[in-house]
Amino acid sequence: MKKGIYILTNDLVYERLVALLNSIEANYSKDMPVCIIPYDSTIKKVEAEVKKRKNCSVFQDMDSIRRWEEFANQAWSVYSPDIKHIFGRHKLSNHRKFCTFDGPFDKFAFIDADTILMQPLDFVFEKLNDYDFVVYDYQHKDPSHVYNVKSPKLFEIFERKRVYSEIFCTGFFASKKRLFKEENKNYLMDRLKDGETDILYPKSAEQSLLNYMIMRANISQFNFALDPSFYGKTGNSITSTHFENKDNILYDKSHRLTYLHYIGMPAGVFSRVCEGENIYFPYRDIFLHYRYLYEPAKRPLFKGKPKPCNQPVGPLNRIWNRLKR
Repeated sequence: MKKGIYILTNDLVYERLVALLNSIEANYSKDMPVCIIPYDSTIKKVEAEVKKRKNCSVFQDMDSIRRWEEFANQAWSVYSPDIKHIFGRHKLSNHRKFCTFDGPFDKFAFIDADTILMQPLDFVFEKLNDYDFVVYDYQHKDPSHVYNVKSPKLFEIFERKRVYSEIFCTGFFASKKRLFKEENKNYLMDRLKDGETDILYPKSAEQSLLNYMIMRANISQFNFALDPSFYGKTGNSITSTHFENKDNILYDKSHRLTYLHYIGMPAGVFSRVCEGENIYFPYRDIFLHYRYLYEPAKRPLFKGKPKPCNQPVGPLNRIWNRLKR
């Protein structure tokens, strides 16, 4: 069984991609295959980076990209005929991560580009021997970023206990090739056309749709965060400010993180920091360490006092408020 890692990216998040690739090599394996799914056609820098690494490739199956974009477009068109008014072209591209189910790996992990891997993922791949879909996050605590919780249909379609135990963040997941065959996709589309789009949440478009697909198709799934027997659970988001840095590996109460997700951070901030602008964000030194792991001489030298990121998003607001205090 061939296993590997997928990343969805383009040149706009190049700095984040390099940091993630370096962390995979440093904290997992230089031989772990990585396949880059192009977010769009702006991938000249990405392609140049891939050529430097023997373990990397670019996803070439344009038919798969077309099929999944058509599926997503159809699903959201059922939700609203004015799909561009809902979320625009950029969020349609987010659905390209569904191409992971068609790619070269029999077992795979998908990792958002705004992530640093902190340890090997063997335990995640092993869990795919028993389940078809594996996650490790705490999204189940907040369904409002997955489904329309005001919809009266939500708990008619899914039992309440399922919603509060099975939903997940699509920034990190593991699964298997060919999980969704055409008959599965047709079944799901029929259900959506029957009015079940009412429970979707367009502001997190691909996250909402993938959660719906996994749950509605009754795919067997597992969340390490909800396993009482899993020793050493940790957080994974930069909104947790208590992680301890030991030799550029983060620990949560002595337990090593699996990954650190820079959730909510605007993509442009990483580029500005790499250009030398002294902007502070949580765990900035971790990002810079891995971004310049093989090019330490190019790491920016900052002058003056750091200024906090001026574009707080979502849960990061409370961090900025602490900084002000």
